[in-house]
Amino acid sequence: MSELEFDPHRYTGALDDREDHAPGDEPAEDAGHWIANSNLGLGFSVILTAGAFVLANTNLIYGPSIPIALLVLAVAQMGVHLVFFLHITTGPDNTNNVLALAFGILVVFLIVAGSVWIMNHLNANMMPMDQMIEMQR
Repeated sequence: MSELEFDPHRYTGALDDREDHAPGDEPAEDAGHWIANSNLGLGFSVILTAGAFVLANTNLIYGPSIPIALLVLAVAQMGVHLVFFLHITTGPDNTNNVLALAFGILVVFLIVAGSVWIMNHLNANMMPMDQMIEMQR
């Protein structure tokens, strides 16, 4: 018999701390890691949401810059949700998740942009109100 059959640390195909692995391929994590990760994401989300309400209702920053500050907090909130709750990372196993997210964003953008385009076109081609009132008489 070969030495590998008697090796107590024989290769099993599972990732552990003794083996090399690519970035993004992480060893199996216990449930405590996922709970701590979710609680950390919840904490960041609550802080960002409370910060948005505080900025909108106080005079902490210059008035005209409030929409920009709220936009920055909204982008940070989206980043927190993507990382902590949807588990979007840079690992090679997340390629399908990122592509699905990008496709969803594309579809939403097309629907919103198309709706705005249609409404603008209808507004530009609509008959003036005084002519519509005269037609109804």
